[in-house]
Amino acid sequence: MLALIAAVSVAVPSSASALNVYAASSLHDAFPAISGSPSYNFGGSNTLRSQIERGAPADVFASASPDEARALFHEGLCSRPVTFATNRLVLIVPKGNPGHIRSVYTLRKGGRRMSIGTAGVPIGDYTRRLLRRLHLSSILRSNTVSQETNVANITSKVVLGSADAGFVYMTDRRSAGHRVRGISLPRWAQPPVRYSICTVRRSGADSRGGAAFIRRVRSTTGRRALKRFGFGLPPRG
Repeated sequence: MLALIAAVSVAVPSSASALNVYAASSLHDAFPAISGSPSYNFGGSNTLRSQIERGAPADVFASASPDEARALFHEGLCSRPVTFATNRLVLIVPKGNPGHIRSVYTLRKGGRRMSIGTAGVPIGDYTRRLLRRLHLSSILRSNTVSQETNVANITSKVVLGSADAGFVYMTDRRSAGHRVRGISLPRWAQPPVRYSICTVRRSGADSRGGAAFIRRVRSTTGRRALKRFGFGLPPRG
């Protein structure tokens, strides 16, 4: 739960030789449950990608959309990415629902405080895609909107009452527990949310350890853990 109000990048203490896993914020609870051995750095997928491009000591990269991992692959900075989990979007409001929001369409009236991901961050791009499908892009102009660099910050704003509503992943809504209320979004408008993972190619990278971690994530044990935290699972392949 405390992860919701943590900083963008959160490292789990470990030994100096630990595997370095850079992963999307929404994986903050699931990945340590799969393996407590690595040193984790959680944040916005695009931010982590930029850090890797600048030479950050990552061994594994897990992003909340295929785009970031695919870009690193084309740059020769990671192995061919594989999909290991899926997710979906949900609208969350504070427990007391001070904005009196009954559905996403309530936001057409304007005057609320919304929190969304910035453009270029997977949660931000997914949200904008969903709003276009719902013909609700105008709510980004009729409401006061704060734009966040990762989904944990969006959730935190809603939990703390700094926003009347926020668009997050279902897994983050579950992590917030009773502190927020979830409002379902039309299934037909949901964009496909797919998580990709790859080993980072750099001098000194622990390629063997990275490959072993990915195998664990994709194993029966890893898939069970992901499902327990609310992620969807792609077909085995």
